[in-house]
Amino acid sequence: MLGLANFIRRGIKTKAKKNERQKESPLVLERKFREAYIAERPVDLEAVEEFRGDAFPLSGPACWLDRPNALLEVERRHAAGELSDDEAAMCKQWIFEGYYIAPGLIEAELLDRVWTAYEKAIAEGTIIAPAESRGPEDIHPGRTLDPHIPVPVLRELQQHPRILRISDVLFGRKTLPFQTIMGHKGSWQSPHSDTIHMTTYPLGYMLASWIAFEDVGTDCGPLEYYPRSHKLVPPLLSGELGIPPRAFKENMGVYSSRYEPTIRHYIDMLGLEPKYFLAKAGDVLFWHADLLHGGSPRKDLKLSRKAMVCHYFAQGAFTYHDLSGNATRLHKNGLYAPPAIDEHL
Repeated sequence: MLGLANFIRRGIKTKAKKNERQKESPLVLERKFREAYIAERPVDLEAVEEFRGDAFPLSGPACWLDRPNALLEVERRHAAGELSDDEAAMCKQWIFEGYYIAPGLIEAELLDRVWTAYEKAIAEGTIIAPAESRGPEDIHPGRTLDPHIPVPVLRELQQHPRILRISDVLFGRKTLPFQTIMGHKGSWQSPHSDTIHMTTYPLGYMLASWIAFEDVGTDCGPLEYYPRSHKLVPPLLSGELGIPPRAFKENMGVYSSRYEPTIRHYIDMLGLEPKYFLAKAGDVLFWHADLLHGGSPRKDLKLSRKAMVCHYFAQGAFTYHDLSGNATRLHKNGLYAPPAIDEHL
C-alpha cells in the first residue's frame, strides 16, 4: 500500500507541476530559458518529447572559433594579451584542422596513480570491463563507460587544470566535464563524429580529449582522425539520416546500417586521409565535436593501448543525445536547473 500511496503522490505532484507550468506565460518560459542557456532562439524544453536535432531550430551563437571572423578574433585577443603565443597558435590550428596535440601535458605520477586505481577497481568488481575479445591473443579487457563516477580519483585526470584551461580557451566559455571512456586496448571503432552521440543546442559546444597512459605504436590500433573533416563533413544528425524517433532505442543496428556507411561515403567522396596519434605517455589529443575519428585496426592483438577519452560540454549549452533522443545527465535536476556535474553524483 505504501508503494501505491507514493505512486499516487508522485502523480499528483507531477500533475500539479504541469498545471503550474501551464499558467506560466511564454515570456516567463523564455526568461527561464535565457537564464540557463546561451541559444539565441529559446525553446520550450519541457514540451520536447524526443531530444533530437530536428526538435531544435537553427540557432547561434556559434562557438567563437567556428565563426567566420575567428582568425581575426584570435589575433585581436593575442594582441590584447588575452591569449598566450602558444594558445593563439593552438586556436589557429583548431580553426583550420579541428584538433590540437599537447605533448607531455600530463605528469607521469598522476598517470600511474589513476591507472593503478582503475586496475584496482576492475579487480575488486567496482568496474566491470567487458571482454570484447577478437581472438586467443586478445588478452586485454574492453573499454568502460564513465569509470570516473565510481572511482573519484579518475576525475583528477578528467578535470586536470591544464586540460580544462585548454578546453576553456577552445570553447571561449567555462567547461563542464561530462563523460569518460577508459580502456586497455584500441577500440577498432569506425570513423564517426561525436555530435550525433553528444549533442548541444546550439551545435558545436562539445569537444573531446584523448589521454595516453603509455607510448602508442602503429601495431596496437592507434586513434585515427581526419584533419579538416569538421569543416568538410556536415554533423549528420539522426533526422537528416532518416532515422525516425525511438528507432535507435528499439534497434541499435540503425547506427551501423545508416550512419556509418554515410560517413564512409563522405570520406571516400572527399578523399580524406587519416592521421594516427602515435602518442607518448602523457600526450593529449583534443578534437572538435565534428571531427571524424575512430580506432584503427589492431595489427598485434597482444599489444595494449591504455588511454582515457574525456568528453566536455561548454557551460550554457543545452546538452542531449541526438541518437537516443535523451537529455544528458547534466540536466537531470530539471531542464532549467543548474547542471549537475559528476563530482556531485
